[in-house]
Amino acid sequence: MTDLAEPIGSTGSAPALGADPVALFETHRRALTGYCYRMLGSLHEAEDAVQETMVRAWRSVDRLDGPAAVKPWLYRIATNVCLTMLGGRRRRALPMDLVGASSGNVRPGAPLPEATWIQPVPDARVLSGAAPGGEVDPADLTVERESIRLAFVAALQHLPARQRAVLILRDVLRWRAAEVAELLDTTVVSVNSALRRARTAIAERGGAGGAPGRHPELADPERQAMLERYVDAFERFDVDRLVALLHEDVTMAMPPHDLWLQGRDAIVRFFTVAAPGCRRHRFLPAPGGANGSPAFGLYAPTGPGGAYEPFGVQVVELAGEHVAGIHAFLDPALFPLFGLPETLPRR
Repeated sequence: MTDLAEPIGSTGSAPALGADPVALFETHRRALTGYCYRMLGSLHEAEDAVQETMVRAWRSVDRLDGPAAVKPWLYRIATNVCLTMLGGRRRRALPMDLVGASSGNVRPGAPLPEATWIQPVPDARVLSGAAPGGEVDPADLTVERESIRLAFVAALQHLPARQRAVLILRDVLRWRAAEVAELLDTTVVSVNSALRRARTAIAERGGAGGAPGRHPELADPERQAMLERYVDAFERFDVDRLVALLHEDVTMAMPPHDLWLQGRDAIVRFFTVAAPGCRRHRFLPAPGGANGSPAFGLYAPTGPGGAYEPFGVQVVELAGEHVAGIHAFLDPALFPLFGLPETLPRR
């Protein structure tokens, strides 16, 4: 793969695309990153795939006969890059895809390799309307957000790679069947058949509905007030107040450990067992959120003089007036992806 920091150089000309074809390519980077993230389940891999796509596209730039040809050409290349990357490797997953729910009476075991897990993604890196100045129809933004929910991305990983591409292109990006058939060098009949199978598989895994017990979203002020109560209860480690905010069927997962919990009682038991490791954490909102949900950097007082250092990133899924899912990615290496500071001062 090409170094992500390496600019795409200009060694030829492409009169049909205007004076700056690279700038034209770059207008598609965010959407391509979202596509590759859904395919691969990792932002790092998605950005590698997109950079490789840009490089390959530039090498063939003279074959393009106008701006209208750029988008399908980029997606064709990106799809081939993703299919190659997916060949022969194990799928990424969430803890609930690997083991049964814990009773809450145990501490997390040894961490598993990073390549095991679905990686959280900042909304602004993949959603058209989430970045500053982004404009998108609210209905389209809703589809975009739902299609990067962690449960949906995890469900996608169970599909054969080409079925995965068909589902994303047709149901998320709203391509016509004929366009997808041309991209994949197949027939419309084959595309429609693959789409039916993919939809059935996703529905069976529950990936189409997102978090359990979903309700219409709260208005922004109510949602913000609820999140503030959640953060305050967690920082104070007030288990009773925290549990009162949780959905009856709430889940909590902690990659890179394969431990996950379901239900309020299991979470209470876990906090009782793991209390020393959960106290005195501080939360800092991750700008823009992650995977269509609010997200926070979680800091622990482990630095010199009691300074707070990165501990993990929490993605908090809401269901009406309750928290339905807590995904605590206990990996400090994620903090730069979200623009979170390396330390917080001692209070």
